[in-house]
Amino acid sequence: MAISIHPSVDNGIKPAAKDFAGGTLTCKCTDKPVKVAIKAQTAHNHACGCTKCWKPKGALFSVVAVVPRDKVSVTQNGDKLAVVDPNAVIQRYACKGCGVHMYGRIENTKHAFYGLDFLHTELSNDNGWSAPGFAAFVSSIIESGFDPSRMGEVRSRLKQLGLEPYDCLSPPLMDALATHAAKLSGVLK
Repeated sequence: MAISIHPSVDNGIKPAAKDFAGGTLTCKCTDKPVKVAIKAQTAHNHACGCTKCWKPKGALFSVVAVVPRDKVSVTQNGDKLAVVDPNAVIQRYACKGCGVHMYGRIENTKHAFYGLDFLHTELSNDNGWSAPGFAAFVSSIIESGFDPSRMGEVRSRLKQLGLEPYDCLSPPLMDALATHAAKLSGVLK
């Protein structure tokens, strides 16, 4: 039996819809759910194995994408949101009722990804979001208790799904981080 990565990718990856302009994310609460409006298509969607991202029960990976922060607004029950770890680079706003991370925000204006919010589009009933294109922080699933001797199976499954496995971010995103650091230090203009 194939390793289960995440419910939204296990049966194949759905392509993005042309001209998709966003939708609504809803937490898992049945009473007064938190709703977050997203007014843009997401980018850099990927499976993430880190131990900070929210994952649905039983999933080895989260599926997370980014969108400009000015395209994100809490529309209902925002009083239920709280930052999970105030010391983390990404301030993940989670519902105090169900624990779902609704969005993550970087407040450090010098960070390369400042201005982007991190989202779990599986929380939306809207179809057409950007498709996951790679897997990041793959080895980190070991930190969650996954058997290290089975990592070959995980990487094979990710590749079978079309998600190139990385133990960091994808090369273009790593290039963006390095370019940003080089500009901050004055090495590049």
